[in-house]
Amino acid sequence: MSLVFPRFGFFPGLSMALISIASKLAGSQVSPELYGDSRPRLFTYWTSDAYQATGCYNLLCSGFVQTNSRIAIGAAISPLSAFEGSQFDVTIVIWKDPKLGNWWMGFGENTLVGYWPAELFTHLADRATMVEWGGEVVNSRANGEHTSTQMGSGHFAEDGFGKASYFRNLEIVDSDNSLISARDISTLAENTNCYNIKSSSNTQWGTYFYYGGPGRNPQCQ
Repeated sequence: MSLVFPRFGFFPGLSMALISIASKLAGSQVSPELYGDSRPRLFTYWTSDAYQATGCYNLLCSGFVQTNSRIAIGAAISPLSAFEGSQFDVTIVIWKDPKLGNWWMGFGENTLVGYWPAELFTHLADRATMVEWGGEVVNSRANGEHTSTQMGSGHFAEDGFGKASYFRNLEIVDSDNSLISARDISTLAENTNCYNIKSSSNTQWGTYFYYGGPGRNPQCQ
């Protein structure tokens, strides 16, 4: 598998919504430490040794090669979805060039942003063996408590459209180079009292899931 076409919605409280193919990440993140504010921003990340000694965000070190000057890596994303209001989402595309082996990233409809060079990786020389979609927060457990950082809109998955964050139209390219829906996906939430996830499928959204949560609350300590 080498290609994904997920669309995901953005809320102002989003901490990180990401697509991970082995050692490459792309999506949206909120990081006051990195950007100096709390706005959701388009980001990329790479590592070749499982976060041990290599890798970095965006263009802070050599690695990701940007080829499009109109799309700014690290730029704030706008407009944002509003709780019980207008919903907005974007498409992120990641695929492998079968000739040169580079892994390309696209944003929106048919806009190439740049690529991760083939020489950055070893186990991705042929194909990816796993694709992940989802959300992350940093939980340092300051004062022994779970972080109050929200994931997504800060609402749990069961609240559904217009309230919870989502990924939809999850697709991959299989070994026959055919685009197929990512069916029978496995879901995981480390602590469902803090954040959770609910997946499903239909003809309009294909395979999709809602996810998120408030972080620290009476049931999440």
